[in-house]
Amino acid sequence: MTADEIRGTIHGTAPVPLSVLDLVTVGAGRTATDALRTSVDLAKLTESRGFHRYWVAEHHSMPGVASSSPAVILAHLAAHTDRIRLGSGGVMLPNHAPLVIAEQFGTLEAMAPGRVDLGLGRAPGTDGATAAALRRTNTLNEGADDFPEQLVELTRFLDDDFPDGHPYRRIHAVPGPIQSTSPGGVQSPHRPPVWLLGSSGFSARLAATLGLPFAFAHHFSAQNTVPALDLYRESFRPSAVLKEPYALIGVSALATDDEKEARRQVLAASLNMVRLRTGRPGLVPTPEEAEAYDFSPMERDFITSWNSNVIHGSVDEVRAGLDDLQKRTGADELMLTSHAHSAELRLRSYELIADVYGLPTA
Repeated sequence: MTADEIRGTIHGTAPVPLSVLDLVTVGAGRTATDALRTSVDLAKLTESRGFHRYWVAEHHSMPGVASSSPAVILAHLAAHTDRIRLGSGGVMLPNHAPLVIAEQFGTLEAMAPGRVDLGLGRAPGTDGATAAALRRTNTLNEGADDFPEQLVELTRFLDDDFPDGHPYRRIHAVPGPIQSTSPGGVQSPHRPPVWLLGSSGFSARLAATLGLPFAFAHHFSAQNTVPALDLYRESFRPSAVLKEPYALIGVSALATDDEKEARRQVLAASLNMVRLRTGRPGLVPTPEEAEAYDFSPMERDFITSWNSNVIHGSVDEVRAGLDDLQKRTGADELMLTSHAHSAELRLRSYELIADVYGLPTA
């Protein structure tokens, strides 16, 4: 694993490399099958247009998000792409045994050598009750508090380098490095780079201490973006992975041919978020349903605040917003996520953004 497997390439007039975060959203009147087919179409489109990486995120118990199993989705996407990096944005490590994640991503690396990322978070990716069911515990903080130790364990499984005397010394994640030391064994020199994900300062500091790349969730924690990135850069210690800090930010962006349609789609996504935040998660509503919804004053205040960090409108407005955000944060990479009921408009948004920055066409 080298810095070249982490740092992206700038194409066209984009200020930094552009990437994709796909939540595999399911709109009202559509199925999870429809959403996953859209993910394949989007991965193929963005690969052809020079986007650097394509990540999916672990969520649970949310009818409008069909990404509960990132490794399964990534295996499917690997079968339909050739070049774009594929990864988790992220796997919520406290929900899993580190050995299982090492095995899953070792398998993905064998499927798509040299283009798999392992992004890790410590949040549950769901509500407390679902987290308890996933972790089979009634102590909901269990796991998250142990995240640094879990990370070390996972990394040792990936590198197959538990020290002598460790209880896991004879346990090996397969596919993995152990295969190269077996008689006649030949193993890929690659292993998935580990990224730390965060929406606060905890993972920023941990990523900096370990010299790892850092991904910040600006799309839902915008007020913490600059402080977290400053903390990451100030605390960074060079490592065998990176000599200098490298940080990407997730950005909610939707460009449309008709800017009014962007507002309609964003309103529908906002209603979906209102329902999620008030314990009523569901499918992404249609713009018509959102326009007919009677928002309370508190809900309107929420969506005004929420949408202030959603870059949307005409493609020129979106380009200006992305350029300004990158300049303000100094992000090394922008990872775009689009929220809309319409799959066609989501695909069109990435195409418009690629066009306005002059990204490759093949």
